[in-house]
Amino acid sequence: MTLAVWLGFLVAAIVIAVTPGPGAVISMSTGMRHGYWAALTAILGLQTALLIQLAIVGMGLGALLSTSETAFLAVKFFGAAYLVWLGIQKWRTPAAPLDVDAPGVRRKGLFIQGVLVNLTNPKAIIFMGALVPQFVNPGAEQLPQYLLVALTMCGTDIAVMSCYALAASRLGRWLRDPKAVRKQNRLFGGLFVSAGALLAVSSRPG
Repeated sequence: MTLAVWLGFLVAAIVIAVTPGPGAVISMSTGMRHGYWAALTAILGLQTALLIQLAIVGMGLGALLSTSETAFLAVKFFGAAYLVWLGIQKWRTPAAPLDVDAPGVRRKGLFIQGVLVNLTNPKAIIFMGALVPQFVNPGAEQLPQYLLVALTMCGTDIAVMSCYALAASRLGRWLRDPKAVRKQNRLFGGLFVSAGALLAVSSRPG
């Protein structure tokens, strides 16, 4: 992969990362309620899912979702249902004053949430399958190129999601009024449900 090709992929990765989606929602939601370091756990979960999706694309299985309506719909509706479930859970969270240093935050649960949020979006796999091959030279060794793609994609996404989480964590320090906490829970709960609904009614990417 030449420098010019890599720079082109870097720009594409930045544009994709800054586009608001479920990953940004979970990063901001966790950052606002539990602080940046807890949000980083969820962000690392998002990256794990991206790496799994990239491996799927590299093995050619992304083509299955682009050609099989049944497989696409199964993954799509599972992902939509999971996002809606997250939204309902967030909406029902008790309006307790925020404690960003609370020791009871289950980091493992946040990591798994991050993995599932990204992994259950079949459009991401298809989009990656359409994007990545354009920057990979088929005549050169594949593994180094895919490693560079993975490092670029995950590094960019971690930086962008960290910005979302840090911004939200700064705001979260002032959300110690139960009424404000209730509004925050319902805001992010509504965003998760909306993301799930949009995924459910979305069509196959062209």
